Amino acid sequence: MTNEQIWQTVLGELELTISKANFTTWFKNTSIADKKNNVVIINVPNGFAKEWLENKYNKFILKSLKNIYPEIKELKYVIGKVAAKQYLKPEANQNNQLESYSTTTNKLESEEKNKNNLNPHYNFNSFVVASSNELAYATCLAITKKIGTLYNPLFIYGGVGLGKTHLLQATGNEILKKDPNKKIKYTTSESFTNELIQAIKNRRIASFKNAYRKVDVLIIDDIQFLAGKEKTQEEFFHTFNTLHEANKQIIISSDRLPKAIPSLEERLISRFGGGMIADITCPDFETRMAILKAKIKKRDFYIHDDVLKYIATHIQKNIRELEGALNRLIAICQFQHQEPNVKTTEKILKDIISNSFRKSLTPRQIIKTVAEFYDISIESLKNKSRKKEIVKPRQISMYLMRKEIKSSYPDIGLHLGSRDHTTAIHAFEKIQKEIEKDKNIEQEINLIKERLYA
Repeated sequence: MTNEQIWQTVLGELELTISKANFTTWFKNTSIADKKNNVVIINVPNGFAKEWLENKYNKFILKSLKNIYPEIKELKYVIGKVAAKQYLKPEANQNNQLESYSTTTNKLESEEKNKNNLNPHYNFNSFVVASSNELAYATCLAITKKIGTLYNPLFIYGGVGLGKTHLLQATGNEILKKDPNKKIKYTTSESFTNELIQAIKNRRIASFKNAYRKVDVLIIDDIQFLAGKEKTQEEFFHTFNTLHEANKQIIISSDRLPKAIPSLEERLISRFGGGMIADITCPDFETRMAILKAKIKKRDFYIHDDVLKYIATHIQKNIRELEGALNRLIAICQFQHQEPNVKTTEKILKDIISNSFRKSLTPRQIIKTVAEFYDISIESLKNKSRKKEIVKPRQISMYLMRKEIKSSYPDIGLHLGSRDHTTAIHAFEKIQKEIEKDKNIEQEINLIKERLYA
């Protein structure tokens, strides 16, 4: 295996265990420089990333690498694309080399600020189109041909790991391919917030505004994390208006519809709904198989259909998990010089597959997760309130307690304010019917379940 393949396997596993914002912030532009004497040298773009990976993620990276190469004992992090062989020279040489690292840090950080944050590996050719995402795909493709006027803004929503980020970045890359002079900015709402905080702290608000309001295309991922952040919402609102009035393209993603994002200002909900809204749902079995086949073709590695069927059957809701499982399987089989079969696959992917199935849940966990999702208190779910914004989450809590952990109706009523068991029966049947006719309810419940089993 090449160093790049090893590192992509590690990143695939790490992406399943940490938030997207942290993954993007700390692992972007990292790579394996070399491995020697049971030591792996990892390139990082700047001093901040070096410190963060050493102090917070070192044990996770080491564990993931040990899954591929058990003999690895230590990780070292170096700044910049410097040859690892020089780093591994005697100590006297190391001092000189480390000096050169620090002298390049400011330059590297300066270059980072000017980048559009797009990952060139994300493109339309590598995106598997199916009924679960064809509307979102077709809309993004149309935008690349008519920027700023056709679907503006474009709001894409769907669950975790279904390909929203891939599609957003593919759109940006396709626009750049057609016109390299276009100014594109891709970021997450969390990064937008952090940049705003730093701009206020350093009295650089004018620079911050200029960086976001002079672009041709603004792509914001995971907009739901703006919820409750009043100053950030205000700044984003004005940025949105400035770009929209100038016919600049705005593309946004979220894990739910605009109106379902709690503590989001009405004026932003109105703006988001003023363009095109497209959803991405969970891929069916055929789509999951197509994704797996596309990935192994790209990796030039043969895997029998029986093995692919095993993976596609056991990992159903999350494309990111699907790719992570495949990466681990390929890496370990290449290291062990063996062709994977169902038995070895089951052993290698035991941890990933068990995590994708249900954990042992309690009524308390379900109630807490539902309350957090809808941004309401646990007490309000248990009290006698008949407000619409409380009744629906309460009924969903009852539905999930019955559906996911098979709680008895009297027990459900007891956990939610000592209500009669007939209330729990009514809630379960009502939500079950609504799921059949309302995709939005189904999507919300799937998102809650993802949080329960995360």
